[in-house]
Amino acid sequence: MLFFIFTTGICNLRCDYCGGSFSERMVPAKPVYDMGSLLKFLEDTYPVSIAFYGGEPLLNAKFISAFMDRFDAERYIIQTNGLLIDRLDPAYWRRMDTILLSIDGVEYVTDKHRGIGVYDTVVRSARKLRLIGFEGDLVARMTATEDTDIYRDVYHLVELNLFDHIHWQLNVVWSPPWSNFEEWCRSYLDGLVRLLDLWVYKMEDEGRVLGIAPFQGCLKRILLGGSAPPCGAGVDAYAISTDGSILACPIAVDVEWGRLGDIRLDRFGELKKAPEIGEPCTSCIEFRVCGGRCLYAYMERLWGLEGFRKVCSITLSMISLLKSRLDTIIDSLESHGLSLDDITYPLFNNSVEIIP
Repeated sequence: MLFFIFTTGICNLRCDYCGGSFSERMVPAKPVYDMGSLLKFLEDTYPVSIAFYGGEPLLNAKFISAFMDRFDAERYIIQTNGLLIDRLDPAYWRRMDTILLSIDGVEYVTDKHRGIGVYDTVVRSARKLRLIGFEGDLVARMTATEDTDIYRDVYHLVELNLFDHIHWQLNVVWSPPWSNFEEWCRSYLDGLVRLLDLWVYKMEDEGRVLGIAPFQGCLKRILLGGSAPPCGAGVDAYAISTDGSILACPIAVDVEWGRLGDIRLDRFGELKKAPEIGEPCTSCIEFRVCGGRCLYAYMERLWGLEGFRKVCSITLSMISLLKSRLDTIIDSLESHGLSLDDITYPLFNNSVEIIP
């Protein structure tokens, strides 16, 4: 079981695809419940993985250290913009299993959307985390925008040789519909082909599995299936907001369907049932692999049904590309003495959204 814990609703950046901080009316700046209520609720569901979330979670680093002092989670995860890592003592960083740092690829793209100097700071933070002894999974978490060249930006992050895995999400939930979305999709799919060619080549030639999370996660679902939605929202992943409310999904802070209970009032088994993915997804030939992509996007469809289907077409294309190379991938693994465990990802729900 995975729980996202909001440490704050405030962010120290104003990235142009999310706007920065939540309204304090929606997500208070700090937890308004007592720590004991949170611990009691979580103990009923143990063992659990904890993902610290925000806003920018390190703006309330004292909460993180206090919580980790009192609760022995099965795994610890944090999603951070990487600008404030000095606020948390190295001893706590070394206890993390997965750290997701927000970086969008090359410096120009990252700084354009996140702020001048962000790229350099995140790269320094990634290096420092290794220097202070973090040995877990370091993930570059990209947001793909109209400026993204998926091959260029992912390959750049691979070449930095800092990150174990690279993941991207498409900026197609809250943003207004892109004026050139169809054209961008063609370029994006061309880039995916080049990226997949590189990924397969590295396996065939070197026995090296590049940590390209969407390929690995999608391949895992092609071979093994999985939950719907693939992130586990409302199934085996929940979020706890700073107001004590329990959410089906960490981005579902503004919708009534996302609120399932309260840590001070409800035990886990008493929570309201989260919405399930239905049509048009359940009739899709690739539903077993895609799993509906994203519960929030499915429920809200802020681009309308037509826009929702356009994004689906990208997912279907990626699945088709991977299936077309499946035999080659498996042969490459076998020829280098690797197993499926060496390529499928993630091995546990570490908050990486499998389907972009």
